Parts: sequence; structure tokens; C-alpha cells
Amino acid sequence: MGSEIHMPGPECLIKNTNGRLLVNPKALEILSAIREPVVVVAIVGLYRTGKSYLMNKLAGKNKGFSLGSTVQSHTKGIWMWCVPHPKRPNRALVLLDTEGLGDVEKGDNQNDSWIFALAILLSSTFVYNSMGTINQQAMDQLHYVTELTDKIRARSSPDVDGVEDSADFVSFFPDFVWTLRDFSLNLEADGQSITADEYLENSLKLKKGTSPKDKTFNLPRLCIRKFFPKKKCFIFDRPTHRKKLNQLEELCDDELDSEFVQQAAVFCSYIFSNSKTKTLSGGIKVDGPRLETLVQTYVDAINSGDLPCMENAVLALAEIENSAAVKKAIAHYDQQMGEKLQLPTETLQELLDLHRASEKEAIEVFMKSSFKDIDQLFQKDLAAQLDKKRDDFCNQNLKVSSDRCSALLKDIFSPLEEDVKQGIYSKSGGYRLFIEKMQELKKKYLQEPRKGIQAEEILQEYLKSKESVTDAILQTDQTLSEKEKLIEVERVKAESAQAAAKMLEEMQIKNQQMMEQKEKSYQEHVKQLTEKMERDRAQLLEEQERTLALKLQEQSRLLQEGFQEENKRLQNEIQNLQRKMEKPRNPCVIS
Repeated sequence: MGSEIHMPGPECLIKNTNGRLLVNPKALEILSAIREPVVVVAIVGLYRTGKSYLMNKLAGKNKGFSLGSTVQSHTKGIWMWCVPHPKRPNRALVLLDTEGLGDVEKGDNQNDSWIFALAILLSSTFVYNSMGTINQQAMDQLHYVTELTDKIRARSSPDVDGVEDSADFVSFFPDFVWTLRDFSLNLEADGQSITADEYLENSLKLKKGTSPKDKTFNLPRLCIRKFFPKKKCFIFDRPTHRKKLNQLEELCDDELDSEFVQQAAVFCSYIFSNSKTKTLSGGIKVDGPRLETLVQTYVDAINSGDLPCMENAVLALAEIENSAAVKKAIAHYDQQMGEKLQLPTETLQELLDLHRASEKEAIEVFMKSSFKDIDQLFQKDLAAQLDKKRDDFCNQNLKVSSDRCSALLKDIFSPLEEDVKQGIYSKSGGYRLFIEKMQELKKKYLQEPRKGIQAEEILQEYLKSKESVTDAILQTDQTLSEKEKLIEVERVKAESAQAAAKMLEEMQIKNQQMMEQKEKSYQEHVKQLTEKMERDRAQLLEEQERTLALKLQEQSRLLQEGFQEENKRLQNEIQNLQRKMEKPRNPCVIS
């Protein structure tokens, strides 16, 4: 069953205080309670561009994230609002509203760069919000995207040349959505109507040339194209008259521009239907506690002067979750054994079969919850703990069986022992009566249920402890000849030797059963590990194929643009040539 989310309003997730980023423990506590996978939508953009209004709409509210009504940046740090996903009941929607970029009061762009990078790292859909059209000024304001490779690392150890391929980033970067506010142009190109997405693609086309100006023009466009293969664009009319903008929270939809209301609805519908679950490398779906760990890991890295590293964050997450997976598996094992095991068991095999079934389920529980278990350290820890649990249960089984058997023998044989003390068997014919009584009581003992695996051993120990008493009664019995007494002594010795041989055989069988059980445990661990590795390998291959497809798609688009440019150039040359050919020639003048 999923966790219920009761968050009436946003909570600051990451505070930006005096140039230092601090994580809010209260916000982390909220995340830790969200057990469903999360869809994380983050929005960034220049201050006072209406980011918070869109996030409130996604939360299904008019109020929540602070809109502010002045030229000052109103949101500081990163604020979070967790709400139930309106279209996917088994998902939680986490909305992240960031402080406005480019606030002159801060005087330092470094924090803006980190806020931008954190929004990228934490989100599954990244919304960039800006005013007006996509022109060079808008691109210049998006310079943070060109700094991402200086702010984020995909792997803890890049290639030998120290360079990370853009595919490393593509594999975990979010989808990119550009929202253009107060858009006033007609969506047309070469006299033809185009969509907002086509407008974005056209705006991201590169210039041919290698001059510094061309490189400056191309760099942000190239970064967006490389890092964000999946892109979407939405345009918004001005919501209302400028004087009413500071009352936006109070205005109903019918008081706003109808086109704007429709555009906002389309935007929200797209986000709800298309935003992916936040997923890490290896297909690991992020839930609340995992997002909590990512937040803490990234902010700690930034504050320590390191670059936030995706691989390190996943390993830190794996450390926490694999440790929890071991505890969860052991708890499941304990529960199963507690419910099904009744000590003492009649045979060792009965206990080992029960252990094996519970162990198999425990390993399955671990495999489902664990990931990135480097060198199987946590699985080995689980195996060691399960082995110890098995040995502890075997020892408990021995003790419970021994205690029960000892108590039974005392209860059954104590009347006989009292009779021996009273000298009842110290008379002629007493030995035969004593042996008959002993056989009767042994039979009674053996018929008692649930004695466990120590039944024979404890009985033989008891009988051996009474050999001197038996021999004394034998020697005092005057009705037996010396020869009969010798025969009886030999018979008792033979019985004792036979019992010892039987116990030795049983001990060997038990040792063999323990050895077989250890081998079966090892094979079960190997089997489930192999199956998990095959699943992980298939998932990794799928990820790599998806990343490769995205890169090929982008390369194809670049080539297509190149062909289009070349085709356009050729068409212009042909037209120029045709015009020249169509011009009338001047007649020759003969003088």
C-alpha cells in the first residue's frame, strides 16, 4: 500500500543562506515517508518570470509557492511540494521551485550555477522558464547549461583523457521543457505555420563557421541538443493586464486571458501524462527515501568543494539500501522460521529443509531490494548471517531436545530409581525383574512424541550412567550362575556397542546433511545472483541502446540540417543562375 501524502503547502528543501546551501531536515523527513516512486518536476529561470505560478498549477492550487509582486527574487534556495500524482495513483509528484536566476542582489552567479545543476540532478522533467522569444539574449541567459560539465560528473573516474562523453549525461539527465511567457510572435517560418516544438528546434539550429562569434552562438544550443535529446516547448500569452499581475493568486480563471488559461491547462496535462518517474542508472526507480539520499549527497559534495557525482550518489544510495536490504531479508527469515519452526524437530533434515525454504525467500527479498552490490559484499554478509542463524537454530534444537529428553527420563525412570534405593531388586530374581522394568520404561520413553534429535543419545547417556547400578543388582542376584552373569555382562556390552555404532552412524548422517545444506545454500546464492545479474545486464543494455538511439537521432538531425542548408545554398545558386539566363542580351551594335 502506498503512503498517503499530506502536505498542505511547500517546504524549503535546500536553503541558500549567505552563499551556502543547507538541507532542511523537515523536508527530508517528508521525503522519507514517501514509499512510492516519484516524478520530480523542477523549474528554473530568471527571477520574476512567473515560475511559481506554473508550479502552483501543477499542484492543483492557486496559492502555495510564493509568487511575490516586486522586482526582487522571492523564492530562495529550492522549495518542495509533494502531492499525489493526479493521473498515476502509484506515483508521487514532487515539485521543485528554484530561486530566480540572475538576481542582482546576490552579486554572485556561483550559487545560481549550483541551483541550476541541482535542479538537473534531482528532476526527471526540467522546466526552463523565460520571458518573450528565444533569441540570442535568451540563449545568453541560459549560459548555465554550458557550465554543466564543470559542475556535474557522471562517473567518479572519467576516461583516461579526463573527458566524459555527453552520453554519460544523457543517460540520467531529465527531459527538457522550455516555457516561453508573454510570447507575442506568430508561430511562422518561411510563411508557414509551425508548432512551438518546431520553433524550439529552429531556434537551436547551429551556425556554420568557426569564428569566436559563431562558437558563442552555437555553444548553448549544442549543449541543449546534446544533453537533452527529448525537448518540448510551450508558449504562453500574458495572463492579464500588467497592473493585475500582482493579484494573480487571487484571480479566477475567468478573470484571466482565456488563451493563457488554455495554454496552462495544456502544459499541466503534458507534464502529468509525459513526465517520467525519476530513474537512476541501472533502471533504479527513485522513491522518497532515495530522493532524500540524493539531495543530501549532492549538497554535501557541493559544500565540501567537490563536484556532485552521479556515480558516487548511486553508490552512497546503494550502501544505505543494501544494508537495509540485508536487515529486511534477515527479518523475513526470522519471521518465517518463527512461524513455521517448532522445536525440537524429529530430524535434523526437517530443520534444514525449513531453513532452506526460509533462506531462499530471504535471498529473494534481498535481491529485490539491493542494487550495485560491488563484489557482492552485502550478499556475503547476508550469507554469513543466515549461516549463523542456521547454526544457532541447530544448537537450540539440540538443547531443547536434550532438555525435553532429560526431563522425560527423569519423569519416567524416577519411580524405578526410588525402588532401587529401597532395595526392591536386591534379591534373588531381582535382576530379571529390574531388566524387564527397564525395558518397559524404555519402551514408554521411546513412545513419547516430540523428543527431537537427541532422543537416542540422551537415552544412551542415561543408561550408561546406570551401568554400575545394573551390574550391582546382577551380582547380588543369587539365582544366576556365574556363567549366566558373564553372559549377561557380555549382552549388555554388546547392546552398548551396538547403540554407540548407531549413534556414530547418525552423527555421520547429520554431518553429511549439514555439508549438503551448506552446498545448497551456496548454490542458491549463486543462482539468484546470476539471475539478478542477467536482469541488470539486460536493463543496462536497454539503457545503452536507448542512449545510443537518442545520440543517433540527434546526429541525424544535425546531418539533416546540414543537408537542408546545403540544399538551400544550391537552390539559391540555381535561382541566381536562372535569373542571369533570363536577362535579355544587349544587341550588338555594328558601326
